[in-house]
Amino acid sequence: MAGMSPFTYLAHLLAVAATVLILVWSTHYRGGLALNSTNKSLIFNVHPVLMLIGIIVIGGEATMSYRSLPGSRDARKRVHLMLHGLALALGAVGIYAVFKFHDDSKIPNMYSLHSWVGLGTFCLYGIQWILGFVTFFFPGASVSARQSIIPWHAILGLFIYILAIGNAQLGFLEKLTFLQLLNKLDRYGSEALLVNFTALLVLFLGAAVVLSTVNFKANRLESQKSIAL
Repeated sequence: MAGMSPFTYLAHLLAVAATVLILVWSTHYRGGLALNSTNKSLIFNVHPVLMLIGIIVIGGEATMSYRSLPGSRDARKRVHLMLHGLALALGAVGIYAVFKFHDDSKIPNMYSLHSWVGLGTFCLYGIQWILGFVTFFFPGASVSARQSIIPWHAILGLFIYILAIGNAQLGFLEKLTFLQLLNKLDRYGSEALLVNFTALLVLFLGAAVVLSTVNFKANRLESQKSIAL
């Protein structure tokens, strides 16, 4: 087992910072969170909070966990699976929230690039999780099949995570633009600065997760030894 990369520590720090900022934005500036409310904006607020904490933060931790956690390979695989499952569950509630917000507010669904890329990314995330479960857990593929699948599993996982990071940037931009146009939000005010800074932290978090995952030579050697196990 290789030691933890400095990028892993950085990713943990950025994940905490991004979580704090998204909660400050949604509670202090946007009024809070609710799945049922006469104030429809509270329903929307569930969406960015759960998508960021689920797919971006917990998904990033899941991506790094197989490489960075101590313990047996089997234990790390189980943590990897469970964290990705939790990320999917939170993401599903986050997607439900934004559809509910649109329906309750009589706003059309799926009209923006953010929504197209977002739903596609979430579907890919779910497919990746299901394929990983049936291949590496139950019922489990043959050794030769796992040998051929594992490089693609790793590459596709990082690709989906990068898509999620990119789509988060689209989401921050879209919401901030709406607020500035419809609510006359000050472009240089504290809320606008917080949203932009949160988006930057998410971008840096994504880079740290990817670098943490691909950086160690020792981890690459371990992966080669464990492909058939």
